[in-house]
Amino acid sequence: MKLHKTKIDDEIYYYVLKNGEKSYLYRHKYYDDLGKRKEKKKSGFKTEKEAYRALLEIRAALLNGQVKKVENNQMTISQWLDIWYDTYNNGWEVSTRSLRRDVIRDHMKPLLGKYKINDLDRTTYIRMYINKLLKKYKPSSVILFHDLFRIAINAAVDDEIIPRNRFNKISINKEEEELENFLTPEELNVFLDVAKKYANITGYTLIYFLAYTGLRKGEALGLKWEDIDFKEKTITVKRTRDYYGERSPKTKNSYRTIPIDDVVVQQLEVYQKWCMETKFKFGMRLDKEKDLVFISYQGGTPCGPIILFDLFESLYKNMEKDKIKLKKITPHGLRHTHATMLVNMGIPPKTVAERLGNTVEMIYNVYSHSFKELEDKAVGAFSESLASGAKIGAK
Repeated sequence: MKLHKTKIDDEIYYYVLKNGEKSYLYRHKYYDDLGKRKEKKKSGFKTEKEAYRALLEIRAALLNGQVKKVENNQMTISQWLDIWYDTYNNGWEVSTRSLRRDVIRDHMKPLLGKYKINDLDRTTYIRMYINKLLKKYKPSSVILFHDLFRIAINAAVDDEIIPRNRFNKISINKEEEELENFLTPEELNVFLDVAKKYANITGYTLIYFLAYTGLRKGEALGLKWEDIDFKEKTITVKRTRDYYGERSPKTKNSYRTIPIDDVVVQQLEVYQKWCMETKFKFGMRLDKEKDLVFISYQGGTPCGPIILFDLFESLYKNMEKDKIKLKKITPHGLRHTHATMLVNMGIPPKTVAERLGNTVEMIYNVYSHSFKELEDKAVGAFSESLASGAKIGAK
């Protein structure tokens, strides 16, 4: 390709395409941070003014010390996401690493990967990413995908690849999603009766425990006997356990000690005795300090994360066989059930948050339906109180 100098600038050239049209490019020589001589070039401009404006931007960026921005101005979103993930993933929790890998692969790259990180604007981002995701997912999920993208772009800003994050102040309206993954007290009693009838002792104790404590399933599966104080009637959450193994709890609020009912203590005492007998049967002894609480009857080994999903599927099949009509929930629904019942009883949000290992803000957001019911009850109670006082005064 033969280059021809232009009059507008010594670093602007034009060349002739096969169809006879002119196209323009710039070639700018500079020194990087290490003093090494380099050249930045870009072609494909339709006019020399366009090429000149782009050249001025490069010169201005270099004068401002933005060498990395200049060197990476052709980098695509896909390329940056690969660099970001490969560089930082070792410092993330296993579950965080898996989630971010999946979101990058399934959403960010397919929708945004082709765009250059320096060129992607807010309008294109909203149109090609946010709006398309909202057609397939709930607003709460799209907010998560958006937050992860912002985190990745913030890292590019910190690395001086781009000067600022254009996507920080984009808001997504979160429609109020009615929480349905919970049972009423009456429904919970039915569910526990079915579990007692059809589940083995490990399955029943685990379901009973989750319903009465509100623990996350990973927290329950990570519980050790040393974490249970039978005398003080408390349990302490120190870890979580799932498909990725045993690790620290979800957040700093997740580290907590909570009181438990006498009925829970009694069930755990019965279950501990069974664990001793089961381990002995398989040639083992129960270590009350190191052993995990929930074990399999098939070998005395710790239960795997899939136990609850298999258990729930089995219980609902038996309900169908027995013609018991009960709303379907997931294992996490027992946690929602516990929290909803506490809120409906008027337990202060701060107390509920501390028991669940959450923030007060999250309790208000997730269980807004229950707080609305409480407000309606309060209004009704106040009206009834006034009406009652009026009748007394009339006498």
